Order: sequence, then structure tokens, then C-alpha cells
Amino acid sequence: MIPPIATRFVAGTSPATALEHVQALDDEEVGAILNVLGEHHADPDAVAADVDAYRSLVDSIARTAFDACISVKPSQIGLDIGSEEFESNLKRIVSQAAERGVFVWVDMEDHTTTDATLEAYERLAREYAPDRGARATEPADGEPTESAASETTAAATNGSGEAVDEDRAAVEGVLGLCLQANLKRTREDVERLADVPGKVRLVKGAYDEPKSIAYKEKDRVDEAYRTLLEDAFENRDGGIAVGSHDPEMIDYSKQLHEEHGTPYEVQMLMGVRGDAQRDLAADGVTVYQYVPYGSRWLSYFYRRVRERKENLLFAVRAILS
Repeated sequence: MIPPIATRFVAGTSPATALEHVQALDDEEVGAILNVLGEHHADPDAVAADVDAYRSLVDSIARTAFDACISVKPSQIGLDIGSEEFESNLKRIVSQAAERGVFVWVDMEDHTTTDATLEAYERLAREYAPDRGARATEPADGEPTESAASETTAAATNGSGEAVDEDRAAVEGVLGLCLQANLKRTREDVERLADVPGKVRLVKGAYDEPKSIAYKEKDRVDEAYRTLLEDAFENRDGGIAVGSHDPEMIDYSKQLHEEHGTPYEVQMLMGVRGDAQRDLAADGVTVYQYVPYGSRWLSYFYRRVRERKENLLFAVRAILS
């Protein structure tokens, strides 16, 4: 059981408790990005268990009308065992999600995982592009097979069967990838993904990376983040996720949207600036909250408390009371 002090940042230990939180978000017109807590699994059984958990979660989301998707960590689903294991497991999850109309985000971890994550993402994003099913399964007589019809329907609907914008779906695909502004390579990575059908989540970066490959000064990271936002809003047709709690960056994104007309969304963590999330949604901005859950909550909660002074003060007040 999760103690009350941690429930600000973690939505319980089960899919049921997580979906209860998603329903509360839905009432406030905030979407959800569900994450099963876990990382750096070197045990194949642990990897298999989390892959199965995500596939089951996809089915649970698809049975609702909630605006919800999932986000997976590469080291959670096999990257610490090998890149082939990771890509195979990611494909199992994406295949299930594409069939059920549920979007999948791929988190980015430290710099040692970047190349393998990018390569797997790019291959699968192209393979599961929205028009892939109809082309790949059309027989010689030109009549689509039952499989093709099913996948075409999934691409044009969300998990509950509601119609979605097909032009937007063609840009966003079924996959999205997180990229970190503090890594010096990221601008080239964004360019590499320019014609890949998928979303890009831009974050500042939370990992303590070597100075040789990463910007360490806050001002320099902020500058890199602004540059990535500018490039994205100017050159992409959509699929931009602004993963930030920084009011200046969120305001700048709104300014870029008004200038270029490029669709975007804002993503924030559960338990951080909740009022701002609701206010943005009320103003018509598409907002998603990153919602983690599961039995491995302690290390995640500890990181959240350490990274922001407001979170630490919240924890101290909760303990004292």
C-alpha cells in the first residue's frame, strides 16, 4: 500500500487505482499518460511481466472513453538485456496498441540508451504508420482483407470507437518519442525524425550526463530548449508535446503556436503544478498528465521529492502533520 504522502505523485499500485485517477482527470478535461513503474530490468521474467502489464493496460484503456495513452521505459522492457530484446518487446506492445487505437510514448533514459531507443522507435513508427495496414495486407484482387479493415478502423478511431482526425493521425502515428534538450546531439536527432510519423516530446532532461555530451548550465539548457521548440513549431505539421513545468517555456510554446498555427500539447507530471494543468486545459490547451503507478513507487517518489523544493516542503509538512 502506498502511504498518503506519496499519493500526490503516484496513482496507486494497480491499473484499477490508476484508471480511477484518469477518470478524475477526464472530468477536468486533462488527458493521461499511464506508466507502469519500473526500470533497468535485467531479469527476463521481470521484463516479460511488465510487457504483459502494458498489453493488459492497453486493453483496459481501450474499453474506456478516456483520453489516455501509455509511456514505456526502454530499460523496463528489455534494453538492459539487449537491443533486439527491447525492440521485440516494444513491437509486441505497439502491435497491441495499434490494433486497439491506444497511443504509445517511448521515454528516453540516459545517453547510453539513446541510439538503441531511436533506432527501434524509427523502425516501428514507420512500420505502424496509419496507412501501413491497408497497404501491407491488400491482396492481388484489390479487396482489403478483414485484418486490413480492422487496422484501418483502429487508425481512424480511438480505443472506444470514437472518430478521430485522420489528418492529425497521419502526422502523429501511433508512437511518440521523448527527446532531451540538455543533450548536444538532440537537434540532429529531431532533424532525423522530421519525416517519421510520430509525436516528439521535448523535455529539458533530468539525467546527470557527462559535460562532453550535455549542457550543464541552466541557461544553456533553456536556450537549447527554446531552439528545439522554435524548430519544431516552424517545421513540423504537428505532434509536438511540450514536456515542461516551466511557465516561461509553456508561455513561449503558446506564442509559437499562435505564430505558426502548429498543433501542440503540454505534458506535466502528476503532483506537480496541478492548478496550472487545470487552468491550461480550461483555456483550451491540450494537456496530458504523466500518471505513474505500481508497486515500485518508492524510488520514483524519492526522485520527485528531491528535484523540486516545493515537493520537498510538501513532504516535510505531510510528515509533521
